[in-house]
Amino acid sequence: MRPEKKGEIDMFDHSRKVPSATVTKAAKDALTRRGVSIEAIAKIVYEMQAPYNDGLKLAHCIESVESVLEKREVQHALLVGIELDVLAEKKMLSEPLQSIVDSDEGLFGVDETIALGAVYTYGSIAVTTFGHLDKNKIGVINHLDTKKGIGVHTFLDDLVASVAACASSRIAHRTRDLEEKGETFKQLPPEDTAPESNVDGAQ
Repeated sequence: MRPEKKGEIDMFDHSRKVPSATVTKAAKDALTRRGVSIEAIAKIVYEMQAPYNDGLKLAHCIESVESVLEKREVQHALLVGIELDVLAEKKMLSEPLQSIVDSDEGLFGVDETIALGAVYTYGSIAVTTFGHLDKNKIGVINHLDTKKGIGVHTFLDDLVASVAACASSRIAHRTRDLEEKGETFKQLPPEDTAPESNVDGAQ
């Protein structure tokens, strides 16, 4: 490694930490810039979970999505994937990667791999739900399909499926907690679904 000269700024300061609030805001802002709202993701969660949860409201699902977006693994996945989509739209990737991402080539599985990395933190329910969403492309995920030619969302469609799958898993586990107390989502104020620290049995 080249020794640092006197008066020179260290461009590789490994001790520098990025505040959590900064990363959280960046991830949410990236979703907004790409036209994906938290409510749009929550609508997918609601469609997946409403048939199994008496009293579940969209507001519960929004709170669950908000909680998922507080996770660093999810934030990092969003920032990396969305950045690659944007660079592909600007034709700033090297070939052949540019053409692969631009066309969402069928054998290109890195997008799913990044999305699954975040899904694994929420267990097997999240993994199976992600598989379902990846195949059926519900709601805004369908709109983001790169093959439709409306921008490059090769990574984003899978990332949105990842967030929705994680939020659905949270709802499913919360359902079990409520059942054990003889309750349903009818008795649960939406704000009590998040953050996890306020949810009995969800630590």
